Amino acid sequence: MSDLDEVVAETESGLPLLPVYTAADATAQPPPGEFPYTRGVRADGYRGRLWTMRQYAGFGSAEQTNERFRYLLSAGQTGLSCAFDLPTQMGYDSDDPMARGEVGKVGVAIDSIDDMTTLMEGIPQDQVTTSMTINAPAALLLLLYELAAEAKGIDPSLLGGTVQNDILKEYAARGTYIFPPRPSMRLITDTFAYCAQRLPRWNTISISGYHIREAGATAPQEIAFTLCNGIAYVEAAVAAGLAVDDFAPRLSFFFNVSNDFFEEVAKFRAARQIWAEVMRDQFGARDPRSLSLRFHAQTSGATLTAQQPLNNVVRVAMQALAAVCGGTQSLHTNSYDEALALPSQRAAEIALRTQQVIGFESGAAAVADPLGGSYLVERVTADLVDASRALMSHVADRGGAVPAIEAGFYQQEIQESAYRHQQMVERGERVIVGVNRFTESSQHAVEILRIDADLEAAQVQRLARLRAGRSTETVTRCLEAVRRAAAGTENLLPVMREALAARATVGEICNALRDIFGVHHPAGGI
Repeated sequence: MSDLDEVVAETESGLPLLPVYTAADATAQPPPGEFPYTRGVRADGYRGRLWTMRQYAGFGSAEQTNERFRYLLSAGQTGLSCAFDLPTQMGYDSDDPMARGEVGKVGVAIDSIDDMTTLMEGIPQDQVTTSMTINAPAALLLLLYELAAEAKGIDPSLLGGTVQNDILKEYAARGTYIFPPRPSMRLITDTFAYCAQRLPRWNTISISGYHIREAGATAPQEIAFTLCNGIAYVEAAVAAGLAVDDFAPRLSFFFNVSNDFFEEVAKFRAARQIWAEVMRDQFGARDPRSLSLRFHAQTSGATLTAQQPLNNVVRVAMQALAAVCGGTQSLHTNSYDEALALPSQRAAEIALRTQQVIGFESGAAAVADPLGGSYLVERVTADLVDASRALMSHVADRGGAVPAIEAGFYQQEIQESAYRHQQMVERGERVIVGVNRFTESSQHAVEILRIDADLEAAQVQRLARLRAGRSTETVTRCLEAVRRAAAGTENLLPVMREALAARATVGEICNALRDIFGVHHPAGGI
């Protein structure tokens, strides 16, 4: 038997596949734009406008990332997506000993209002939407973004964008948490309430399955754990006194797009269907916007290979087409060199052009739900609904997402799936082109982006100038107000906003919150 004769008779997630599908396998669904939105949240799909092409960018200093933002906008990108460095994600300033060696390495370093002002210089914040991949200190980065816009004379009500703000998946799959789950949930619901009053166009959370999938989850696990996390956020907001239809329209989701084309299309359809039914039946939502699962998609970083990196161009194109056929509202396409380093400008341009070719040349955007009615896609959609709902029931039996994560249920399920996948790769049962099969290559090494080693020292000097030029007395008073608010029950965002406006740093405010909330230590004492 030749290499090409060996075809795996199951999806990437292990769902069995028949050799052929017939009309008996298809289930009729309402048209796009109608409950339960399996076929899409808009009746006309992309006829009115294409999805937002939102390339993820962020590295080094605020000046460097601003330059990349401007380049991508000039190249036709329609929205910004910002990556922050690890110290920022963990609530440490760039001069903190914990930040040493990590400043600007995997994203941009943002310590204060000065950095955010530089990051957004020349960017029309009232015209371009911005997504920020930030979780534990998400409220602080959102407030900095609002302050930077106000300094330009922009009304906050005109700002559009998203903060990821999804802490539960950090405990389950990624690890950039600061505080324990309960106070972290308070910060999230405080953000919901604050934005309902001041930033009505802002998506207050991007409930993320992306990192769950990157950690090794299957498609049903990605759907189930993501939607269970969404349920936990809705429950927390309702318990805090918010009306479901007041905040649910601003919830958004973030999904991975992996290599199994048809399963990925079906995954997005299944997730929309389940969420609509949950919001209607469990929470009594009535606003169609509360029922409509809107999502950003990103092609899978975990599927990119350092071996034969130009093959990644093909992988990303297939994955992006699956996201479009599945009805995404926003899309990031990974660059071919991301298994090696942060994207070079050349690689980022090819990734953006991939989206533009799909949008303007492929015909995939011409009709809503172009694969709707496919016997295969309809059957896999139904199978994913069943498998995901069964897993959601297991989470509910454990008391919901927070107790399930605290007990390690998510983590154990994901680890087992990741192990099964790796075993299949090592046995050659799952082919990775250029890695465990077809390894001969004439590809040359690609040029990669390198971060200047002097950047950290420059960022530390910038912080020193900030501290020297502000009122220490005012900052001290503001930080004490943050501690008092954290110890009480009032919304934390107004007092944190005042502190940031006084030029307190992200790390100083996070330290004030650590004083009251403590820090999260995962099971096992790590």
